[in-house]
Amino acid sequence: MKIVFMGTPDFAVAPLEALANAGHEIAAVFTQPDKPNGRKMKLVPSPVKTAALDRGLPVYQPTSLRKGEDAEEAFRTLEEIAPDCIVVAAYGQILPKRVLELPKFGCVNIHASLLPKYRGAAPIQHVILDGETETGVTIMQMAEGLDTGDMLLKGAIPIGGNETASELHDRLAALGAELIVQAMPALEAGTLTPEVQDDSLSCYASMITKGMSALDFARPAIELHRVICALTGFTTFEGKRLKVYRSLVANTKTDAEPGTIIDENSFTVACGNGTSLTFTEVQLEGSKRMQTTDFLRGKKLTRGAKLGE
Repeated sequence: MKIVFMGTPDFAVAPLEALANAGHEIAAVFTQPDKPNGRKMKLVPSPVKTAALDRGLPVYQPTSLRKGEDAEEAFRTLEEIAPDCIVVAAYGQILPKRVLELPKFGCVNIHASLLPKYRGAAPIQHVILDGETETGVTIMQMAEGLDTGDMLLKGAIPIGGNETASELHDRLAALGAELIVQAMPALEAGTLTPEVQDDSLSCYASMITKGMSALDFARPAIELHRVICALTGFTTFEGKRLKVYRSLVANTKTDAEPGTIIDENSFTVACGNGTSLTFTEVQLEGSKRMQTTDFLRGKKLTRGAKLGE
């Protein structure tokens, strides 16, 4: 099948490579424009652009597909290519109706949730924040709404109790690659049965903001653990910013004030409802990321000291 692939971040690299390896003709790759990064604001290509160029695939980076000369030029390019299907994976732009209707088999999206739940920009983080035990990937026929098109194929995986968003991301990217390769020949043969989404079951996975990572120790330990797994938590310790990359919900019950260090040998902190949380991987401002056991070799904690002040 002749495919135009549209994607930008790491999540989209595995599906792109899987489609190419399966023998499909990747006629073009569309990705977001290079972005400035670092102190020198050097332009950095997206992971998808890098992967596409490594394979010698033609890359297009329009600033918009919806309006302006860039959009018109991009549409003319798509018309000239005349793809059988456009495959989209975390592209970062909304496709207009004329693009959705251009390919013979339409536009197909690889979405990292079990739709209709967790439509939107950040489903991987939100399933962890919400304490879900299962998630997956949905291959869907794209429509004009946000992740509202008919579902074509699904795959589900369990979420580990201590799994981070980064770990889950990698497993979902691999699953997305597997499913899109399954979906393409079935789509071409007409053997997929589209399933209309039940809007009453939907929920929206909004974009992540920095404030969502703040650790409010008045909340129960399990909720803070989910924040750390999903986003990387942060608090302050002795006037410095402390990032928390991993944690474990402790069995210790306590009546200590939330935010108080209750075990200086394991970096266990009191949380809301008498619960407690043990930090297992941290980074103090001005230092490197390390296991808490290593951190404690160079930093003596004081039982009763408070975080977040």
